[in-house]
Amino acid sequence: MQEVLKKKSLEKRVLAPRESRKTIGNINVQNPRMVCRNVDVYYDDKQAIRKVSIDIGRNEVLAMIGPSGCGKSTFLRCLNRMNDTIDGCRVTGKILFDGKDIYDSSVDVVPLRAQIGMVFQKPNPFPKSIYENVSWAPKIHGLAESKAEADEIVESSLHKAGLWDEVKDRLDQPGTGLSGGQQQRLCIARAIAVSPEVILMDEPCSALDPIATAKIEDLIDELREQYTIVIVTHSMQQASRVSQRTAFFHLGDLIEVGSTDTIFTKPSHQLTEDYITGRYG
Repeated sequence: MQEVLKKKSLEKRVLAPRESRKTIGNINVQNPRMVCRNVDVYYDDKQAIRKVSIDIGRNEVLAMIGPSGCGKSTFLRCLNRMNDTIDGCRVTGKILFDGKDIYDSSVDVVPLRAQIGMVFQKPNPFPKSIYENVSWAPKIHGLAESKAEADEIVESSLHKAGLWDEVKDRLDQPGTGLSGGQQQRLCIARAIAVSPEVILMDEPCSALDPIATAKIEDLIDELREQYTIVIVTHSMQQASRVSQRTAFFHLGDLIEVGSTDTIFTKPSHQLTEDYITGRYG
């Protein structure tokens, strides 16, 4: 009987009217790198994200958590206009990057996506050599006009991605021949080769084994010194290990945001507590 009452109570919280939900916690940070205000996302007539407002701080890792279909990956893709590639997707509200609205008609998405790079859930190295995987984008963006400049960028990027010592003697071999964890670090090296300021990561460890996951997590902690990082993850343990702030999404709403320690030890919203304690997800 007690379990039935708990289930009914949970259903009541989950099915509460969306209009009554207000984000709990301080959405603001000092000197933010990105500012998002009243962001709505529609797929044709279906609303996937509703009035999300949050700041993304400099040199921090912001983890976005929530059950499948809650909108966290959709919101992540808004941050570098990756949703532009989806037919029927419409984004409203404001997303400012260093004070400039990235959805302004004057913004060129190609350099924008160089400044705000993306690492996807499944490693996706180009069908090229390890060297070409890293050097291709800098050449396209005019950052490497000579072989010496390209060599320097490749070595530096692979060092930052913690991969140089493992591949320095086989740079001419296909990137697709690396292990899954190495491929993901190659994709991170590819993203940072164009000197981004923000790195977006969409469940970057979901396809990796525990050892590869630990290497990526250590890398995220190191990269935070130079970059702002936003990571979507289904792993509560990963979010608690790598992030300084955590945002919890549910059914397209940003339910709660705060320091990671607070979210995982003293959440204010019942939905947040129910999710992180495994009552649903």
